Amino acid sequence: MPSFDAIVIGGGTNGLACATRLAQAGQRVLVIEGRDKLGGSTAETDPWPGYRSPCLSHLLTHLDPRVETQMKLADHGLSFVDRNIPSTALALDGNHLVLTGAAGDTISGLISDADRTAWQGLRKRLMGFAGALAPFRAMTPPRLAKESGNQYLKLAQLGLGLRRLGRDEFREFLRLALINIADVLEDDLADDRLRGLVAFDTVLGAWMGPRSPNSLFLYLNRLSGEISGKRGATALPRSGMGSVATAMIQSAKTAGVELKSGAMVERIIVENDRATGVALASGEEISATTVISAINPKTTFLDLVGPRHIDTGFANRTRNIRSRGGAAKLHLALKGTPDFRGANLRSRLVIAPSIRSVEDAFNAVKYGEVPTRPVMEIILPSAFEAGHAPDGHHVLSAIVQFAPHEPKDGKESARNAMLENTLSVLEDHAPGIRALIEHSDFLMPYDIEDRYGMAGGNWHHGELAVEQMLFLRPFPAVAQYSTPIAGLWLAGAGNHPGGGVSGAPGWNAAERILSRGRS
Repeated sequence: MPSFDAIVIGGGTNGLACATRLAQAGQRVLVIEGRDKLGGSTAETDPWPGYRSPCLSHLLTHLDPRVETQMKLADHGLSFVDRNIPSTALALDGNHLVLTGAAGDTISGLISDADRTAWQGLRKRLMGFAGALAPFRAMTPPRLAKESGNQYLKLAQLGLGLRRLGRDEFREFLRLALINIADVLEDDLADDRLRGLVAFDTVLGAWMGPRSPNSLFLYLNRLSGEISGKRGATALPRSGMGSVATAMIQSAKTAGVELKSGAMVERIIVENDRATGVALASGEEISATTVISAINPKTTFLDLVGPRHIDTGFANRTRNIRSRGGAAKLHLALKGTPDFRGANLRSRLVIAPSIRSVEDAFNAVKYGEVPTRPVMEIILPSAFEAGHAPDGHHVLSAIVQFAPHEPKDGKESARNAMLENTLSVLEDHAPGIRALIEHSDFLMPYDIEDRYGMAGGNWHHGELAVEQMLFLRPFPAVAQYSTPIAGLWLAGAGNHPGGGVSGAPGWNAAERILSRGRS
């Protein structure tokens, strides 16, 4: 039986980050990926002849600085078309609003002086809060228990960072942190386009609307991430998101990680209450001192470990992890250039006309229904650089919200209705775009679950919500990456600090494993 120091299940960004960090520390590491391609949601596909399309992720909003620098991703080919893409809030009358710079520090377009000034003040305040919280992303969440290995020095630094906000701002942080984003925006701003854009960004990928309690905290989480030292930025890698996966794969290989794709793990071998390896669907068994799961916690415990190795309470807590996916993914191959009423196609296009439009789209999925007017984020990689589509053609990628993960009218009917409603909204904002469509691919949350193994179709391997974040992610007993089964660890987006193509959960888990080995 082949033997390794560590086996990492899942070859997405977190699995690759975790494996590389362990290999850099001298461990012999194997990454096992069930799909034919490594890279998880960052991998790219060639869905139609001549077209190259992202899978799920199509932009970067988080890339952990430790992952970027210590994996030397730039040396392995990662570069950017733009490290700070503008965001365009599309308007039906062509009066678009464009936010440029980190978290929109500059606004262009017709907007009142009062709103322009108010946004600068609100943005500065929220960026300050996010900056104070940012160090938490690179640490193990604390646990309220003896000998829990809490990183007290880092916790003290985090507390000091919050206190440095000043007394008045710290009070404001405490007041705002757990309220909804809609109330904050309506208190400070009047422009519906700006309100809608920020509301959409807040709940992107989440199962909540802008009026849901605690939604502001998700916006702070978004702003706390950084790319190449720029907090609140949105970046597009050169040659598409697949180049992130490619750079991480090359880094892992350079560190000595062995990679195995197209190999499905059937179960985690547990002997005498300790994980000792994995058994593949092919029948092959591979042993290891440490087994690390970078896939979602539900699949890890309920399917790969199995109920007989965990107690009933733990199994029930695992089943109760909320993993409702609310985002659909649209890919279009276009035989011409769409016109979004004069909007710059070299930007991130957002259709979310108001807070109400985002909330209405979410209200529908609460009842398993398809929203009449979904909201969405659109990117055309082919507008930024060649190589994504034939000359004169384009690839359009959109994250569409909200989509029911358990539609009451059936999956096929819901998919058809969701696609039709999405194309209708697109046609309103880019007249004639339907006539340009050569090919289309539309994934509902249940399609995403089937294709990528994400429970409930949730991109974060568990909903991002205050009650499932920080030391509560995915639940307290496994929030510090370790599990009740000796030798078994978690390193996926289902753990702190959550989803996004950052590699932070994987890197944090590796650091935790190594620190336990040194203690």
